[in-house]
Amino acid sequence: MNAIDPMALGGDVWRSAWTQGLLVFVVWVLVFMALHRVLMRALRRIAARTAWTWDDVLIDAMRWPSFIAILASGLVLMARIMPLEPEWDRAFDVLLAAGVVLAIIIFVDQATSGLLDRLSKKQAVLQGARGLIQGAVRGLAIAIGLLIFLDSIGISIAPILASLGVGSLAVALALQETLANLFAGFHLIADKPIEAGHFVRLQSGEEGYVVRVGWRSTWITTPQNNMVVVPNSKLSGAVLINFDLPTSESIFAVEITVAYGSDLEQVERVTLAVARETLAAVPEASSAFEPVARFAGYGDSGLRLNAILAAVSLRDSHQVRHEFIKRLTARYRKEGIAIPFPTRTIDAPHGLFDGPRGEVNR
Repeated sequence: MNAIDPMALGGDVWRSAWTQGLLVFVVWVLVFMALHRVLMRALRRIAARTAWTWDDVLIDAMRWPSFIAILASGLVLMARIMPLEPEWDRAFDVLLAAGVVLAIIIFVDQATSGLLDRLSKKQAVLQGARGLIQGAVRGLAIAIGLLIFLDSIGISIAPILASLGVGSLAVALALQETLANLFAGFHLIADKPIEAGHFVRLQSGEEGYVVRVGWRSTWITTPQNNMVVVPNSKLSGAVLINFDLPTSESIFAVEITVAYGSDLEQVERVTLAVARETLAAVPEASSAFEPVARFAGYGDSGLRLNAILAAVSLRDSHQVRHEFIKRLTARYRKEGIAIPFPTRTIDAPHGLFDGPRGEVNR
């Protein structure tokens, strides 16, 4: 009986295709993981020196997809070395296609999530629609990835595409109003005519502060502390006034009437002095604004004068107006400027009031 040579047995093990395939897989993964770590560090250093912040999001999104791609490619390479049956080779090809598609889906999902997180911090209008956008992009990526995977493994996707076309048409018709609000919400998010915190007045007359812009509707709180819910499709097609654009500063006029016998130079001088004093003293006023006083015309009881002032916001204009009227009334009394009462002159025919006890003769 011949003795088994351990050295020869060890040599046969190392020359085995199964051992070589497993060894190649381990070396492949270790080498590319090391290269992956070095490359990611280099990319992060480059991204840290750039002013563009989105490259950080894209680099972070590449972490897990690249790891999956390395593992899938290593398994396929191992299968090429090992003496597997043809059906197992086919299985590893399918595994490679699935790994690549999964890596793409994860990359798109992670990149979308990172971009939405950054944009939501700067634009409050995206906060209400973030979940919807994330879900829509994720569903679209999974659907496209699944179709690519099926096509790569030899399964015809033409019937699936035809079915999806008919189904999409039916869904679009059934959800026409919902989709109109959805795309109108995307328009409001992209165009940004309004944002959360803005004070707006709608074409229908409602006004208030925008609470949030959602995927279906926009919520507005009125000064009476009521909530107005407006569908996005109606809001995007309506004419509205945004009192916070281009700035939140509110310029308003206070109409004043002085007696006809007043000294107009004195009235203008005193009005401007009180207006400057009010803008400087009231915290809600825009102290840098230069007030204006202009005579507007002849009224029934006196001369009409407009004083132009400014407040930090439309809501603060009520307090500024309140303080200005109080200060101006006191100053007019001190300066002897009269604010006339409404008067009417009646021109009656002679003898109309000459009846008994002042009764009107008919």
